[in-house]
Amino acid sequence: MNTLFDKIWDAHVVQQVEDGPTQLYIDRLYCHEVTSPQAFEGLRARGLKCFRPEKIYCMPDHNTPTHDQDKPIEDPISKTQVDTLAHNAEEFGLTHFGMMNKKNGIIHVVGPERGLTLPGMTIVCGDSHTSTHGAMGAVAFGIGTSEVEMVMASQCILQTRPKTMRITVDGRLGAGVTAKDLALYMMSRMSTSGATGYFVEYAGEAVRSLSMEGRLTLCNLSIEMGARGGMVAPDETTFAYIKGREYAPKGEAWEKALAYWKTLRSDDDAVFDKEVRYDAADIEPMITYGTNPGMGMGITQHIPTTEDMGEAAQASFGKSLGYMGFQPGESLLGKPVDYVFLGACTNGRIEDFRAFASIVKGRRKADHVVAWLVPGSWMVDEQIRQEGLDKVLEEAGFAIRQPGCSACLAMNDDKVPAGKYAVSTSNRNFEGRQGPGARTLLASPLTAAAAAVTGVITDPRELI
Repeated sequence: MNTLFDKIWDAHVVQQVEDGPTQLYIDRLYCHEVTSPQAFEGLRARGLKCFRPEKIYCMPDHNTPTHDQDKPIEDPISKTQVDTLAHNAEEFGLTHFGMMNKKNGIIHVVGPERGLTLPGMTIVCGDSHTSTHGAMGAVAFGIGTSEVEMVMASQCILQTRPKTMRITVDGRLGAGVTAKDLALYMMSRMSTSGATGYFVEYAGEAVRSLSMEGRLTLCNLSIEMGARGGMVAPDETTFAYIKGREYAPKGEAWEKALAYWKTLRSDDDAVFDKEVRYDAADIEPMITYGTNPGMGMGITQHIPTTEDMGEAAQASFGKSLGYMGFQPGESLLGKPVDYVFLGACTNGRIEDFRAFASIVKGRRKADHVVAWLVPGSWMVDEQIRQEGLDKVLEEAGFAIRQPGCSACLAMNDDKVPAGKYAVSTSNRNFEGRQGPGARTLLASPLTAAAAAVTGVITDPRELI
């Protein structure tokens, strides 16, 4: 009767506080430069060491520039944060993949691709998009700074057990429809709070048929529906992806791990607190028009009108469209685009670059479009070059930058100027997220590529 979530959670319970939270053992703590400094300071103030340093992996990603990484960081705040992480990791004896280290990249890209993220694990990081790792069949969620300190000190965390939800997507996604579109579709239907308080398991033929990269994208966006995390039961796709990766089990340890991983699925009679069902045939390439990820629509559709909205909803909706410079009932097709961003922990993997290259091959970047193509890690960068995608992209007028979070958030040099429109493959389109006054339209790598070569919002299916 157990769900996949129940099985992993229950296997990690140290103790249950009466009428209180669960003390949960944590298998892996990922640590970046933004949320960790105060946690390390807390340990120092209490004279504590990290309880299990071998379980903690550190790397900078939010503040790293995506050019000239071999030179000192020019921005003083970014430099301080990146240097502080390196110092703290050394002092506390933690594994640290610094800038220019070939294992560096966005932490949520590096974890899976290096085999650090494995099925059945509990994984935390001081970053909301830790939900990404649930794609491997893990219970992964973001935590606050005080909780990061708690895990460092004890390898445990106090957590209230979330409710469970299963979202089943029947059928297969159509041509030109990606995991990003699937996630944006779910958010448009459920809103940004529709999964609040739940841990979501994604199921159904559409989810099963996704590649590992697609599943990582889907789980990455769970948090944008308000969910505590998202997960996909591990299967042959998962096992094939993990096998042979640097930190994955080898030899006898692999066989033992595999036998356990194959038990990690929801029982046939498992009961979820909530069940939701969608049909893949209803989903087309998606694009957002507002200032939260739930304000999205099919690319051929029109922005909703306010007729059926209450007064408060109308005011909020109007403010959002005012910021974006759009009107209710408007189509976005043909709207000029200023910036295109391919990357982030949502869409910075090799599959995303393959998709982008498939659209721009034999075409040219629109002259007025500024395009930032940012691999999620040095491993992705290497794959791009091994597969010759760099040549395809360069011939089309694009340059590949160095790995980092880049234009996902305005914490480094890659900021979209005020009033400019950016078609972005990242995860958030809040006001000012990509720079003060920047206007973000979230979309898939295919839709971003179509905009980059046409210079306007374009249905990518017209170019496939």
